[in-house]
Amino acid sequence: MTRTRSGAVLVAAVLATAFSLRTAVASVGVLLTDLRVDLGLSPALAGVLTSLPVLCFAALGPFAPRFAARAGLDRLLVLGFAAMTVGTALRPFTGRAGFALGSLLAYAGCAVVGVLLPGLIARDFPGRVPLLTAAYSTAIAVGVGLASLLTVPIAGGGAMWRVGLAVWAAPAAAATLLLAAGLVRAAPPAAVVDAPVRVPRRAVDPAALPLAVYFGTQGLQSYVAIGWMPLFLRSVGLSAEQAGALVALLLVTAVPVSLVVPLLARGARLLRTVLVLAAAYAAGYLGLAVAPSGGAVLWMLLIGTGAGAFPLALAVIGGWSRRAAATASLSATVQSAGYLIAAPGPVLVGVASAALGPRTALLGVLGATWVVHAASGVMTAILVRRRAAAEGRPSPVALPGAGRPQSR
Repeated sequence: MTRTRSGAVLVAAVLATAFSLRTAVASVGVLLTDLRVDLGLSPALAGVLTSLPVLCFAALGPFAPRFAARAGLDRLLVLGFAAMTVGTALRPFTGRAGFALGSLLAYAGCAVVGVLLPGLIARDFPGRVPLLTAAYSTAIAVGVGLASLLTVPIAGGGAMWRVGLAVWAAPAAAATLLLAAGLVRAAPPAAVVDAPVRVPRRAVDPAALPLAVYFGTQGLQSYVAIGWMPLFLRSVGLSAEQAGALVALLLVTAVPVSLVVPLLARGARLLRTVLVLAAAYAAGYLGLAVAPSGGAVLWMLLIGTGAGAFPLALAVIGGWSRRAAATASLSATVQSAGYLIAAPGPVLVGVASAALGPRTALLGVLGATWVVHAASGVMTAILVRRRAAAEGRPSPVALPGAGRPQSR
């Protein structure tokens, strides 16, 4: 295989992998009612199930670079996605314990690949990082949206929910094969993640704390929406198909938002962007409280716009420093702490829904989280501006991953 051909295959592998990266998560949310009935899950256990993805990210993400340094980046990527394929395919047919173990295997693979794939892009396509990052983010949003939209029609109701979940192993298997084919080529340059970056604890910037809270509370809101919004919408009188389509709309809205937000978040516009995104979240939640079914399309569009906080946080991380080690240290701190913050969200909704009902539980958790999210976003913007002024940099935020990776 020539380098050109292998590069094309690898690009296809990256996009297929990104497409499949969240389908195993999104497909569970729209079938949560059927899962709870057939597997005998209490609301609290359902909350734990919907929290497994973010728990895997929090637990495994910080160690993925070390695993890659020992096993090899290419090999670990293939193994990670193979684990996701197997877990997704088998979990619907193995009972309650098997479903939990299969989900754990799938989400563990997803966590490892999700952390390492940007490093693969930076290593093999250093001149096209912004373009591939945009395509990668878009493919994730499209995959999540299609999983939310198509899982219920594929399942068709009743015991067919198992087919509706297992079918998402097919694109994951295709991505695994493409990864394996694209990575079987001449040895590439040393990977940017082949060795963990060891930065003294004191080197972590104090602004990492509000940024981690901002990142984590955005993740909490997203995972709660994916896991519990379908059940909320069904509780206000919408069908499973309508609920799945509305959550898909929320998630697909993130596609254009993810492309635009980093461009609008430079320099003095960072604070304004934080406020606009927070206002969109707030308007969506208030709409759900006042007219949950009548204006559901508008509320999903607004919440999907507010979720632009995720690419915004990535943009802040990517433009943090001219030194690769400092940026890597900040990224590890923010993402590991952020996922720990996000993890309890679905469980809290599950526990609260048993006592208060899904509507009050969802809006209560999301509303309280929004307050912390908005405050930490404003604090992050202020600290980033002060930091840039102290360093004499006019534009502290750039597109994530722009430019060639710097040597360590």
